[in-house]
Amino acid sequence: MKKNMGVADKAIRVLIAIVIAALYYFNVIEGTLAYVLMALALIFLITSFISFCPLYKPFGISTNKSEEK
Repeated sequence: MKKNMGVADKAIRVLIAIVIAALYYFNVIEGTLAYVLMALALIFLITSFISFCPLYKPFGISTNKSEEK
């Protein structure tokens, strides 16, 4: 697995995951929508920690600036 996510991309994903978790905690989202968004938040966190997004690979996208040198 070659890293294809940059620092800004990872930070944005973690921030979105935190916002979704906060919305769930404060009961702003509930039901099926809450479960779908929490699953998305979990995926965002996992991809951020491993610095690899599987959806970027088929499209040849890479936000990792250190790999482009």
